[in-house]
Amino acid sequence: MIWIAGRQVNPSMLAAEWGLNDVQHETVQRMAASREIFEYPSADVLRFELKLRDHLVQSSRALYMSGIAFSDFENSRSNPRYWEQTELGGFRLRPGVPPSEGIKDIFQNGRLYATECATAMVIILYHAVMQSIRLADFERLFADIVLYDWRYDKDLDLRTLPTNTILPGDIVYFANPDYDPQTPQWQGENAVYLGNGLYYGHGAGIRTASSMIPFLNEQRRAGATRSAYLVNQATRPGFAYLSPFDNGRSSFPYTNRRDGFPYDPFEDMSGRIRVEIGSSYWED
Repeated sequence: MIWIAGRQVNPSMLAAEWGLNDVQHETVQRMAASREIFEYPSADVLRFELKLRDHLVQSSRALYMSGIAFSDFENSRSNPRYWEQTELGGFRLRPGVPPSEGIKDIFQNGRLYATECATAMVIILYHAVMQSIRLADFERLFADIVLYDWRYDKDLDLRTLPTNTILPGDIVYFANPDYDPQTPQWQGENAVYLGNGLYYGHGAGIRTASSMIPFLNEQRRAGATRSAYLVNQATRPGFAYLSPFDNGRSSFPYTNRRDGFPYDPFEDMSGRIRVEIGSSYWED
């Protein structure tokens, strides 16, 4: 269910008034059909969340197309013009390099990079947030980026929560309990839900859940009896925390057909969001 300023919202109204794209439309439909309550004090916070979720999906597809390779930490690599390689196989932003330039280079010159699936998820998060908030705020908030496993800046405000409602842009985890000890990188797969039943996992590609699970099952040890499975939880950035930094660029065409001026059906709603999304951080 979706609640804004104490009122339950009809997802069809949002789709009609805000001109939602396919990703955003699926998001509000899943929210509305869920037994969980997605509560917002203003439409602006929900609009920002829908924009960031759409960018998370776009960034996932862009990373997939970038040519970045899958590797373990021992064989990871990065563009030395922007990143310093750490002893553990992570990437540290070089002094003087703007965070936005370092992140953009991964998508523009992906063939110079190789890493594993958890780091890829954090790269997607930074890229999507960069497109959703003011550039000056991005440079300030994420000035000292280190890309390594699930290490991330606190200003992403990442949270992992148990849920049966997976939304486009959510980062999920396919666990593989009987993985082969010789290939520990396949003990599970972090993946972004893209919508329409598809998931992107670095190293696994874009697949449905019914394809991802057999793919992981092929990576199990001899004599394995337990199948891989999708864990009922999601990792999400702090949509409410980041919303004050909104860059204002939106795909929502608020058009009042009577006079041509912008129209927002929730323009009188105000206040701050309070969303309970758990307290634990995801560890792969």
